[in-house]
Amino acid sequence: MPPHSTKFLKMLVIAVTEQIFAHNAEYEAFVCVLCPAGAGGWSPLNSNKYQWLEIKLEQRTEITAIATQGRYGSSDWLTRYLLMFSDTGHNWRPYRQEDSIGAFSGNSNADSVVMYKLQQPVIAQYIRILPLHWNPNGRIGLRLEAYGCQYKSDVVSFDGSAHLLFRPDPSVSLADRDVLSMNFKTLLNSGMLVHMEEHSGHSFTLELFRGKLLLQLRKGRGSSADFHPLVSLGSLLDDQHWHHIRVERVRGLVNFTVDKNTQQFQLPESWSHSEINEISFGGTSAAGLQKSHSRRNFHGCLENVLYNDISVIERAEEQQLSITVSGNVSFTCPESIDVPVTFASPGSFLALPWVSGGESASVSLQFRTWNRAGLLMTFDLQHNAGTLWLYLSEARARLQIHKTGRIMTDITAGSAHALWDIYHSLSLFDSKSRIHLSCVLYINYIYRCPDTEGGSGCRNPFSVFQGCMRLIRTDGALVDLIRVQQMLFGNFSDLQMDMCGIVDRCSPSRCEHGGRCSQSWSTFHCNCSATGYSGATCHSSIYEASCEAYKHKGNTSGFYYIDMDGSGPIKPQLIYCNMSDKAWMVIQHNNTELTKLKASSGINQHLAHFNYSADAEQIQAIITQAEYCEQELSYHCKKSRLLNTPDGAPFSWWVGRSGEAHMYWGGAVPGSQQCACGLQENCVHPEHFCNCDADSKEWLNDSGLLSHKEHLPVRGLAVGDINRSGSEAAYRVGPLQCYGDNNFWNAAYFNKETSYLHFPTFHGELSADISFLFKTSSSSGVFLENLGIKDFIRIELSSPTQVLFSFDVGNGPLEVKVETASALNDERWHHVRAERNVKEASLYVDHHPGAVQKAPADGHIHLQLNSQLFVGGTASRQKGFLGCIRSLKLNGKTLDLEERAEITPGVTPGCPGHCSSYGDLCQNHGSCVEDHSGFTCDCSLSPFTGTFCHKDVSAFFKPGTSVTYTFKEPYKLNRNVSAQSSSIYSDLTLRGENVSLSFRTSQAPALLLYVSSYYREFLAVLLNRNGHLDVKYKLQHNRDAEVFRASGRNLANGQLHRVSVQRLGETLNLIETQTQLFLIAESGEVDPEIARLNALGFTGCLSVVQFNSISPLKAALLYPDTSPVIVTGALSESSCGSSLPTNPYAAETTHSLAGNAINTVPLFLHWFSYRVQQSDKLLRLFMFSLLYTRGRYYTSSERVQNLLNKNTLEISYVNRCIFKKKQQ
Repeated sequence: MPPHSTKFLKMLVIAVTEQIFAHNAEYEAFVCVLCPAGAGGWSPLNSNKYQWLEIKLEQRTEITAIATQGRYGSSDWLTRYLLMFSDTGHNWRPYRQEDSIGAFSGNSNADSVVMYKLQQPVIAQYIRILPLHWNPNGRIGLRLEAYGCQYKSDVVSFDGSAHLLFRPDPSVSLADRDVLSMNFKTLLNSGMLVHMEEHSGHSFTLELFRGKLLLQLRKGRGSSADFHPLVSLGSLLDDQHWHHIRVERVRGLVNFTVDKNTQQFQLPESWSHSEINEISFGGTSAAGLQKSHSRRNFHGCLENVLYNDISVIERAEEQQLSITVSGNVSFTCPESIDVPVTFASPGSFLALPWVSGGESASVSLQFRTWNRAGLLMTFDLQHNAGTLWLYLSEARARLQIHKTGRIMTDITAGSAHALWDIYHSLSLFDSKSRIHLSCVLYINYIYRCPDTEGGSGCRNPFSVFQGCMRLIRTDGALVDLIRVQQMLFGNFSDLQMDMCGIVDRCSPSRCEHGGRCSQSWSTFHCNCSATGYSGATCHSSIYEASCEAYKHKGNTSGFYYIDMDGSGPIKPQLIYCNMSDKAWMVIQHNNTELTKLKASSGINQHLAHFNYSADAEQIQAIITQAEYCEQELSYHCKKSRLLNTPDGAPFSWWVGRSGEAHMYWGGAVPGSQQCACGLQENCVHPEHFCNCDADSKEWLNDSGLLSHKEHLPVRGLAVGDINRSGSEAAYRVGPLQCYGDNNFWNAAYFNKETSYLHFPTFHGELSADISFLFKTSSSSGVFLENLGIKDFIRIELSSPTQVLFSFDVGNGPLEVKVETASALNDERWHHVRAERNVKEASLYVDHHPGAVQKAPADGHIHLQLNSQLFVGGTASRQKGFLGCIRSLKLNGKTLDLEERAEITPGVTPGCPGHCSSYGDLCQNHGSCVEDHSGFTCDCSLSPFTGTFCHKDVSAFFKPGTSVTYTFKEPYKLNRNVSAQSSSIYSDLTLRGENVSLSFRTSQAPALLLYVSSYYREFLAVLLNRNGHLDVKYKLQHNRDAEVFRASGRNLANGQLHRVSVQRLGETLNLIETQTQLFLIAESGEVDPEIARLNALGFTGCLSVVQFNSISPLKAALLYPDTSPVIVTGALSESSCGSSLPTNPYAAETTHSLAGNAINTVPLFLHWFSYRVQQSDKLLRLFMFSLLYTRGRYYTSSERVQNLLNKNTLEISYVNRCIFKKKQQ
């Protein structure tokens, strides 16, 4: 092993060789940890897991690195070992890499050197190496070198009643910055360490409470003082090991550090410039403890106490005037010989033989664990009285005596709500064969039984105990566990002696976004309920990032939680999404109504402040991500000037996002000091740029939309010029509204396999989530890749039906695969979500079952990358991706693919073709229309409206209300039209009809559908006097009409029903189910029964009425000015046609036109079949209208003449079909 030149390192190496303890080691060669000639090394005679090498240094030293080799010239080396440190040679502390890995990887041969630079230097005087694994073809062999430097230590100890008071020199104190640092160690879990007071009586308190450090503020003095807890940090700090504290205040910002963990917080404004005038260490007076958590002074040691670089302990030792010592303070740190033992695995146990010679016996111990269950002790009672079991159950101590399969005694003690991060004392006492439990016991053997048989007849019917024990006493005598470790007393298996290996996996908590952490001995769990996040560590948001994203999942208008940055720090917010042609996000504030102002004496200005339903960070993210934002700003005035244009100082202004005042109004451009009318040059007074600046005695207004995103939202409003007599004003600030999602549609198209985009290194050391959409026709390709020295992360399409997520964080490559039932290279968008955290890795593709891979126990947890992030390919330019990638997010941040694609060969920004994936969202025969950023649904051929053609169009009809839709003139009735017009009209020739509508009525009888020709043929669908659905057909003028009973129940019941009539050639379908709507048609010469029903009029609801591609009710309600409709009476849109769930039991019945029904079922789906007879005659469909004629109907000649006078005609060509009974 090569020597090192640093002086401190040589001193350390020399110290290493001075005293070496090697347990159970009989050496074949000279024992040499570091030999100048490189020969020799440590190799015990017996190679087993009970060997260790212990090195004592001259003094406590700062150790920074460890290097190992195998034994010189041999096949003996360690492949895996534990590294432990101690100040006393007892109470060892294992060194953990990345807070999780206890074991170090050793050598692979005898000669190469493996060095580890310790991430956190260790201060210790003793080093211990515990072999775990070694060369299977050799033995344990080791050469060791340690690196570091000397360590200076000033210590002071407190006995729980003393304290040390320090008064800083005010002439050298820094009002804007204070730094306090020190080390401490103790065996007690509570006590006040530091109390700092400033001149006003306000104070800071740093105290240990239940093994955690609390930093608090206290306002005022004495019993009336008000405590404000600021932060809690650390855990298990009562372990008699040194722990580091640092509190740094820079103005109002405080960094609080305990060991390696730091929390930052902001002080209240009144504390930002406080000046400390005295600091008490180790506690304070009795009055000062009254409101502390611990209510006791500190019992333990402090080391290297520095306040603004002043050594407080040095000044105390020198008895300087600035230091006052109260009580028994010593400048040494006495070490208590405390030998804990760790039951780390299910196979750990301890057997202690013991015989009690007296009339009473007792056993006591202290234990610490995270598990709520586990066996503590068991032994056989004297005189065959049974077996005693003492164990934990539901976090309470429980004692049972079993004999011949029966429970003779069952006692429970302790609280189920006890805190398990502290040591608990348990004792068992037996006097005259009576056993009393205050947590207490009587034994022949104490042992911790393994799961399987261990020792003579030992069986454990309870859960295993995993945790630490210490201070085990029998009849008051402390058991010497060092003798047990040396195998001189008792028996044990798989124990960690002279150390407590408990780890608090919830401090700091790995649960994100407010997830609640709980733990057992070997793992931790996160409860993510009510957080809005999911996953093993509550990392991934369960909400979408915008209303746009919700829209493309098929959601309609409503309130939704929006998480703008996914797994980032911004909290989800409940926001209203208005799904119209755009997906608008609507953010309300506390005053969106019109606010009126009147002149009032003494008030020159009205100030308004607007509080939004989202906080400032959320609003900024919404605006930044949105394509467009707007906010209404209106001002109504009567003798109240606004901006005082063109030259004067403005009377009113509004305050934007950043707190700056703006002197332009809604509809104008930023910085113009104008209103909308000034920009459009149409103000009431041409000399002014705002209507209100005309100072008119009449009501005027300046209103418009603010749309400059950098200035939104309106935070405040100042209204002036309201103090004059007769002045009146009113203002309204509308909600902030934004649409579009720049991140959702951000895409790039990769058209070369060797092309890729590169971005800065992805930093996701402990948690990494990646999501994106892709579409491709290729069978494979890498979506993204990022490399480190050894670590990497990659997501790829490995086959048409498999997505692969692979990574390495130092434990070897791991893969997570998702197999899909259908191919993914189908040129449709597919969604990929991958996440990796300290507990597991997961992968999800669309709605297919996901895959999860658990992280190895006690493995590396930090993902360390250093290369650029490659998207759409790899650094080797192999396995590149061909296709589109969209909305790529890494830990909630969207990468701007389009910006990089603009300057990258082989990649183009944007990606068309969204209807292949989202077209199914367009309902009710709506058609999908491509857009640059998404798609829209064209509802022009559907009777429905809305974002996805999902909203029914309904109206409630009363007598006197009618809607008439007028078709173009037929060519046959206007022979002067051109050939081109003739071809247009010929398109109206119908080979069939598709009529549908919904209705809700309590009226019977009532005409629902009527279609007739000029040859007196007709089809009528109606409700008869019993409310049953009838179909009346007359398809030849010289034959009587036939009636078919389609429904056997009353449909005039006020419920919603749907009727659909479909004819194609010789086949007619009539469908009636309980959930949709209806229509009425009229022809020239009306059947007397039909005329009578029509004369009765109609009262009820009509909805989603359609005749082929025409939707007359929708045209009348939504497009009355551009559609050929005539509306008589009052007509307005209604929600009366809201659909009910479709009847799932709909069935089908077949009828013959000339015969009786073959079958009738009460579920009302009917089927009609006809055969066409050869004929040249025409069936003329007269018109399609929703009509009530106040008791009068038109003859065909009257109707045609009326319509001709209006230059319109309500007839269209259809083929005349002569029907007869279908041949059997």
